[in-house]
Amino acid sequence: MAVKAGKIIALLEELAPVGLQEDWDNSGFQVGSRQWTTDKILLTLDVTPEVIEFAASERYGFILAHHPLIFHKLSKIDVSTPMGSSIADALANRICIYAMHTNLDVIRGGVSDALADLLNLKETQVLDKGSGKYCKLAVYVPDSHLEQVRRALGDAGAGGIGNYSHCSFAAPGRGQFLPLAGANPWYGRQGELSEVSEHKLETVVQRSQLTVVLAAMKKAHPYEEVAYDIIPLENEANFGLGRIGLLPEPMTLEDFASFLGKLLGCAALKICGERGRLIKKAAVCGGSCGSLVSLAHNRGADVLVTGDIGHHTALEAAQLGLALVDPGHYCSEYPVLNVLESYLIHNLHEIAVSRFPGKTDPLWTQAAKSEKGGEI
Repeated sequence: MAVKAGKIIALLEELAPVGLQEDWDNSGFQVGSRQWTTDKILLTLDVTPEVIEFAASERYGFILAHHPLIFHKLSKIDVSTPMGSSIADALANRICIYAMHTNLDVIRGGVSDALADLLNLKETQVLDKGSGKYCKLAVYVPDSHLEQVRRALGDAGAGGIGNYSHCSFAAPGRGQFLPLAGANPWYGRQGELSEVSEHKLETVVQRSQLTVVLAAMKKAHPYEEVAYDIIPLENEANFGLGRIGLLPEPMTLEDFASFLGKLLGCAALKICGERGRLIKKAAVCGGSCGSLVSLAHNRGADVLVTGDIGHHTALEAAQLGLALVDPGHYCSEYPVLNVLESYLIHNLHEIAVSRFPGKTDPLWTQAAKSEKGGEI
C-alpha cells in the first residue's frame, strides 16, 4: 500500500532530526512533494543520474540518500547541467529525494555506530560530543496532572541523558493567577484570584525536538494558558561525531586492517603505522574525520578509522603515535544503509525498501607497476 512522502519524512526525522545537522549542511527534503505517494523506497549514499534513472525505471517514488543532491544554494535550475537534469528527471517521474547527512553522522545508531557495530566494539562512547544543542524546559503543573504531563514529555523525547530516558525533576509549590475577561480557566473563575497546589516540572530537551515536546506538553496539560520557561544550555550532548571502544580481542594493525577491509569489502586501504603494532582501542568515524586525529589520540585510541586521510594528517598521526586506517569515504559510510533499511522495514511494513544495486563511489584503485613489472 502506498504512503505519502510526508509520512516517510516524519519517520526519518524521528530517527535523525534535521536540527542536528551542521550549519553548512543541507540535510532534509530536497525534491518533490510531501503529498506524493509511493510504495517503494530506494537507499543510496549519493544521488547520481544513474540512481535516478534506476529509480524511474523500477518505479521508486522516494530516494533516501546520505549525501544531499542539493548541497549549496541554487540560483537557477538549468536542465543542461547534471544537477538541473537530475532535478528535472526526478520531478518528471514524481520521485521525492531526501538526504540525511551530518544529522545521521552524529546520532546514536547512525554512521559511526554502524561502523563500530560492524567491528563489534565494546564499551563504545561518543568520540567528539557536541554541545549547545540542549534546553532546560520548566513547566508548572497542577498536582492532579503531574504524572500525565511528565509521561507526555518523556514519550515525546524530553529527558534523555546518556543511556537514560524520561529524566525529570519536580518540586512542589503554590501557583497563583487571576482569570481576566475572555478567559476559560480549568480552575477558578473570571475576576477571582485563585491559588493552586502545583509542581514545577523540569527536564532537558534537544533543541531539535523542542517543537514536538512543547506540543505534547500542551496537549497533556489542563490549563488554557500553560506557564513554562525555556532556558538554553551548553551541556555536553549525548550525540556527536565518531565512536571509540575496545576491540573484542587485541590484534596487530596489519590484521586489524585486513579484518576491516573484508568487513567493508574494500578494494584497497590506506594505512599509517607499524604493521605489528597492537590495537586494543579503536576510534571510528565514517566519512571524512581526519580532524579528529588529536582527539582520538587524547582519548587513548590506538587507531582511527576514517576516510579521506591526507598527507599532513597522516604525518600528524604518525608523530602522535596514532595508527590510521583509511577504507575510503564511501566504504566507511556504506554500513549505515543497513541501519536505514532495517529501520524503515520495521516501521513501514506496507512498502518495499531496497538499496541501489550499483556503486556511486567515483573513485577506483589500481596498483602502479614499475618498469620491471613489480608493484611500486
